[in-house]
Amino acid sequence: MSLKDTINKDIKAAMLAKEKEKLTALRAIKSAVMLAETEKGSAEELTEEKELDLLQKLMKQRREAAEMYTSQGREDLAAEENVQAEVIQKYLPEQMSEDEVRAVVQAAVEKSGASGPSDMGKVMGPLMGQLKGKADGKLISALVKEALS
Repeated sequence: MSLKDTINKDIKAAMLAKEKEKLTALRAIKSAVMLAETEKGSAEELTEEKELDLLQKLMKQRREAAEMYTSQGREDLAAEENVQAEVIQKYLPEQMSEDEVRAVVQAAVEKSGASGPSDMGKVMGPLMGQLKGKADGKLISALVKEALS
């Protein structure tokens, strides 16, 4: 079942259960999917990779908005964004733990022969492709910096 079909099914269920926060997040996902499908030059159906990119983008937006609201003392709005992020998270693959990512980073550093911070690009390129959707880019970058310093 495609992401679009799953979201439509879950929207109906959320409407029946009167889950307002979940419904808001699901509608945001559906809107983003529809926009991506109608973009100029896009294929009719989104590939699984594009769906994953889209969900990650939405997740990142929600997390950043929650951080911004928290820094401004608007805990009510931050809570809404966090609830939406949790709903979006359910449609993403399970995230790797920091220790698992650290092990993959170490292996990539050894494989690439990187020796210092100037070699960060050599390590980050392959890692981002390998860990796409499985780990946060900020975490990967921080662990690579740590491994190379």
